[in-house]
Amino acid sequence: MSSEQFSHIDLLCPLFIPGNRVDMLGKAGRYSPSAFIPDLEDSVPMANKGEAREATANALPSISALGRPVIPRVNSLPTGMTMDDLETVIGPNIVGISIGKVNGPSDVRDVDEMIAEVERNCGLVGGSIRILPWLETARAIVKAYEICTASKRVRWVAFGAEDFSADMGINREVDVDSTNVGSLDEYGEASLLYARSAVAVAARAAEVQALDTPYVKFRDQDGLKSEAGLARRLGYTGKFAIHPGQIEGIQMVFAPSQHEIHRAEKILEAASEAERIGHGSLSFDGEMIDAPVVARAMNILARAGKDKND
Repeated sequence: MSSEQFSHIDLLCPLFIPGNRVDMLGKAGRYSPSAFIPDLEDSVPMANKGEAREATANALPSISALGRPVIPRVNSLPTGMTMDDLETVIGPNIVGISIGKVNGPSDVRDVDEMIAEVERNCGLVGGSIRILPWLETARAIVKAYEICTASKRVRWVAFGAEDFSADMGINREVDVDSTNVGSLDEYGEASLLYARSAVAVAARAAEVQALDTPYVKFRDQDGLKSEAGLARRLGYTGKFAIHPGQIEGIQMVFAPSQHEIHRAEKILEAASEAERIGHGSLSFDGEMIDAPVVARAMNILARAGKDKND
């Protein structure tokens, strides 16, 4: 599959696979995420980085053959391992690379140049490999829009709550005893609300997809669905999975429900009739329907893969 085929596809539920786990890389075909993220970074101990490169490189052809985007996560620029990672994974079996600890637009441009060099060396069309940067520091949040627009290769952007919390010197709810500490019923962890919102808004302004941070309590399905629901309300259109058991829950939250689809279709039908008779707005189920409501209905049907004229 070429990178161009996937460059504008929403990655609703990408699944991380530790790059040094040959057994898990070999089982990728058992699962149905929206994309695969073989990970050379946080899930791999420092002593196993070389092993992870080799295992991931060997697995890429078979994972790519599954027909879903493959976007390996490479080690960040400060580690000095980024170029070695890129030279190992870039080729016809991937559509992009993911990279963490991106602090500003200059980091994205540096990665862009490194990718371009590897593309030339391996005979790929220039610009074919996309970039998925992680915004997970205070500096990155402040420069979110500039990061999203620093390169045409950027098609997606991720918020990383764990590293952001560490950078800010703050705890997450999972670190404390009381579930009420630092929590807002409607908007999740108060300490993350601004940063999470800033990434989603910047991504929308830059016309790239925003992906929410993984939910680390991988056996807590209720918590996963709650956090995914929050992310969706803030404007994210996908969330990373760190365990195959999270895929279904994430997909359920981000995919429009049948109720939403049915309501959106009815709104567009009513809007079409209003336009036919020359009305700019109308009432539907006790709600005033005007242009913004119609636009939201069209967004829902677009996410559901339904043409508004179907």
